[in-house]
Amino acid sequence: MRQAERMSDGFQFLDIILFAAVAAFFVFRLRGVLGKRMGHDKPPSDPLRKRPAESDNDKVISLPDRNKADSEQESEEPIPTAGEEPAAGTPLEAGLMQIKLADKSFDEEAFVGGARAAFEMIIGTFANGDAKALRPLLSNDVYGDFAGAITERRAAGHTLETTLVGINEAEIVEAELQARTAFVTVKFISEQINVVRDKKGEVVDGDPTGVTKITDVWTFARNTRSRDPNWTLVATRSPS
Repeated sequence: MRQAERMSDGFQFLDIILFAAVAAFFVFRLRGVLGKRMGHDKPPSDPLRKRPAESDNDKVISLPDRNKADSEQESEEPIPTAGEEPAAGTPLEAGLMQIKLADKSFDEEAFVGGARAAFEMIIGTFANGDAKALRPLLSNDVYGDFAGAITERRAAGHTLETTLVGINEAEIVEAELQARTAFVTVKFISEQINVVRDKKGEVVDGDPTGVTKITDVWTFARNTRSRDPNWTLVATRSPS
């Protein structure tokens, strides 16, 4: 009986030693597969970590232009920076080139046609004394001058009769781009009949039968980033 118990105890002791040896073997193999992390080992990948800067030879994909229409018509000629004039023969040509680079829709011939129409409209509206109709066509300063003249005329009881016989010449004489705003100056040579009458209809100034050749220099402006295609009259002067 005692001998059987001793044999049983012996087998249990051998089982423990065997299991310990097997466990030590698996621990050793697992350690060999996973390795032990040391100070020079590569740290785990962090997807949120900022990537190093790409080299100059890497391809850079630029974002599309905010205005699709403009990007499709992108000129190969670089847009001049502030204070830099594109190569051109005259200051007028340089100014027109700057405006065209900023506004791909700008066309000199179409602009002059629009300026002629605006000239005729403003001359007629001013003669009729319609300050409200003039407001969207003029800048604040110019509108103030025109509206003031209309008010004075009404206060004096006078009326202005203007007949635009014709526009002999409309020529762009100045052009420049300041920040995003384009300024284009046009010289108009026109033939007009201007007569001022009093309350009784008597002629106070001018000649109803006399045609006068008049030269006006008007400057129009427009924000090249604006969706509004209309230009505003910002200055008027006589030729020097």
